[in-house]
Amino acid sequence: MSRSCLIEKIGYHIPIGDADARLLARMEEETQNVRAKTVIRELGDPVERLYVVKSGWFYSYMYLPNGSRQILHVHYPGDIVGIPDIAFLRTSAALAAATDGVLCPFPKSALDEVFVRSPRLSALLFSIGMVEHAVLVDRIRIISRMRARERVIHFLLEVVSRLRVTRREMGGRFDMPLSQEMIGDAIGLTNVYVSRSLKQMQAEGMIVRHGRGIDLVGEEAMKKAVDFEDRHFKIDTTWFPRTD
Repeated sequence: MSRSCLIEKIGYHIPIGDADARLLARMEEETQNVRAKTVIRELGDPVERLYVVKSGWFYSYMYLPNGSRQILHVHYPGDIVGIPDIAFLRTSAALAAATDGVLCPFPKSALDEVFVRSPRLSALLFSIGMVEHAVLVDRIRIISRMRARERVIHFLLEVVSRLRVTRREMGGRFDMPLSQEMIGDAIGLTNVYVSRSLKQMQAEGMIVRHGRGIDLVGEEAMKKAVDFEDRHFKIDTTWFPRTD
């Protein structure tokens, strides 16, 4: 049986019993291979399906009236894409592949079984949605109040904190498949400013770049520089319904 990134992500926060594992496995029964740069859904499409990211990186985005792109969320293996849209009939953002990857599409109605059969999973899915909201609020804060270098620092720390949810032994080194243009579209910068910021961080000894790889050798200094708070490290589960 192939490794389930979704169960690994959920299991980071709460123990997963056999019944809950079966519920989650049903969300990964169908797979869809996707090539990089493929648009999976457009803004305003009917919200009929959600997706589990099995492999690869994806991103949600929208275009502004001036034609520029704003990347709202980056999605990693183990993420459920579309939770913010379950309250709506049509999507509030488009979805595209940053890399080759595999998605597991499942009908929006499949969440009904989770809500009926597993109050703890329901509480966790609700909490993960709130984490996504907090991450987006952090992004608004850095775009409106921080300079280019600090925005890039915060973005890299955000990426690492999310990757560690399913790669718990990961240090500060990771592959960055997003282009400088994509990073800029997420934090309101041109690719020129992203490039300058990365060069400055490397000169300051905060990062070391190895081709597409980045090593955060000055992670603690980076956190202090932007007052970074890891939204993914710990979710308060003390209020979750108790299992029988």
